[in-house]
Amino acid sequence: MKALLCREYGPVERLAVEDVPSPRPGHGDVVIEVKASALNFPDALMVQGLYQVKPPLPFSPGMELAGIVKEVGEDVQGVHQGERVIASPGRGGFAQECVVAADRVSPLPAGMDFETGSAFVLTYCTSLHALADCGRLQAGETLVVLGASGGVGSSAIEVGKVMGARVIAAASSAEKLEFCRKLGADETIDYSSSDLRQRILDLTAAKGADVVYDPVGGPHTEAALRAMAWRGRLLIIGFASGLIPQPKLNLALLKERSLVGVYWGDWTQRDPAGQRRNVELLARWFTEGKVKPAVTERVTLEEAPAAMRRLLQRNVKGKVVVVP
Repeated sequence: MKALLCREYGPVERLAVEDVPSPRPGHGDVVIEVKASALNFPDALMVQGLYQVKPPLPFSPGMELAGIVKEVGEDVQGVHQGERVIASPGRGGFAQECVVAADRVSPLPAGMDFETGSAFVLTYCTSLHALADCGRLQAGETLVVLGASGGVGSSAIEVGKVMGARVIAAASSAEKLEFCRKLGADETIDYSSSDLRQRILDLTAAKGADVVYDPVGGPHTEAALRAMAWRGRLLIIGFASGLIPQPKLNLALLKERSLVGVYWGDWTQRDPAGQRRNVELLARWFTEGKVKPAVTERVTLEEAPAAMRRLLQRNVKGKVVVVP
């Protein structure tokens, strides 16, 4: 089979497509014939050795996928050969076949195609876990989404709207903000040309944001923190800007604001029942037409490194899907 391999940590351009043996399932595993695998920011970090998880070399990136179960290992219950599924293997999805622990596999929701399914798990589960489990977002509250046109940001817009929030999307260009409005954002802020803090206050009649969803980091974090309401919650998703901010903690004290870390991957291992609950809820929302991943590009294995470079340069809207 063909796989996109990382043989040494470094620039994404070093990745190469190679012929490798098909994987075999271990105890509790299944092998999935990959039909599509979505590109995520952590994939690009992982191959550079910059992610908190550093797989042994060589490995294939690809944290989430959709496909057909090819083979089932020993003691696997509830997953069957020939079943159409979505999965979050953590790595290995940028290949024609991938071995996945059976407890990280779910049925492909009814009416969902493989490309949509491959872009469904990581971003939407991250956003639902962040907004519901960590941020306790309530209907009628104001949610500000930073990096709103990206993969996780765009999912946060949709999840926030389904939860009944007023959503303000912040991004770095008029084109990206138009994309956010099509996803349902109520208001938008171009933080490349305006004062983020002041615009949030203007759009909330000086009250501030109840919840801020921040996958960006850098200088925008403190600006958003300064524009949060009494007992507002800042959700720390990641640092796509490449800069880990160091906000002044008195900003949290003054209005009893909370800074809440969100680590969906680790949470799924600590609370698998909660993860199943969230997947089932998201699947229902999809069936009801309330959420749908915005797949904007489809690329081959050979084209994936160039797509990763565009992602790192923040030149991607929505989700890029690799079709092996």
